[in-house]
Amino acid sequence: MDNCIFCKIVRGEIPSTKIYEDDNVLAFKDLHPVSPVHVLIIPKIHFANLHVMSASEEGLKALGEIYRALPEIVRLVGLEEKGFRLINNCGASAGQSVMHTHFHLIGGRSLGTRIL
Repeated sequence: MDNCIFCKIVRGEIPSTKIYEDDNVLAFKDLHPVSPVHVLIIPKIHFANLHVMSASEEGLKALGEIYRALPEIVRLVGLEEKGFRLINNCGASAGQSVMHTHFHLIGGRSLGTRIL
């Protein structure tokens, strides 16, 4: 998608503070962190949301690549012993503000048990 901000980050048109990158996945620091560690994890292929992504073989493969990369990303940000929360907002009414599938990896402080 030409106008997608995350696609522009993948293409290097917009700078980001990269944490992890391979052929399929990019992880970078969130510009507006809600905790000491707040990383966005995205597939390099554009999928509008997790529902769309999960409905195709290509999307399921990309989702598997994100989960394959997750342990290394967690290690790189130092959360392997401390724990973390992995969040996906699917659709505008769920709080998705960039329509490119992404996961928020947050941690570095006690997050409590409440989601909301």
